[in-house]
Amino acid sequence: MLSRKIFETDFAEALLEELARQDMSIRDLAERAGIPPATLYKLTSGRADPRLSTVRRIVNVLEPREKSFIAVIAARFLLDEIDNRNLPIGGKEYRIRGYPANTLEECIAAAARAEKEGALGIVCAPILASIVEKIVDCPVAIIKPQQQTIIEAIETIAKRI
Repeated sequence: MLSRKIFETDFAEALLEELARQDMSIRDLAERAGIPPATLYKLTSGRADPRLSTVRRIVNVLEPREKSFIAVIAARFLLDEIDNRNLPIGGKEYRIRGYPANTLEECIAAAARAEKEGALGIVCAPILASIVEKIVDCPVAIIKPQQQTIIEAIETIAKRI
């Protein structure tokens, strides 16, 4: 991920690696980011340091953020069937992006990350919803288990005791 790598290594090196990984030329990036090709050539050769606005434009092209996704925070096995699906709802299509978490701390971090990445809303377990609502500015909804699911869990426990 370019936005992390540029802080861990040389900017020019990180940018060239990301361009190669995405099979994108400097000219392609210049056109898509609205940056003069000469500026990008100077940055990739190390002859110039980028301005913050230039870094933002580059990152927005190389790491586009989904603008219409709904985050679901749950255990990985619950996400397997819904992660990265598109769901039509009310005439619009929404991407579903899963955020696996197994502890309270992981759930809180996942909620913050989902909002930062542009989630329109977050779906999570009822026990987390009140906490998540306090730390994000997007709508939060709960996962309500079906009664049959609860009964099956009780039966599983009854068989073990």
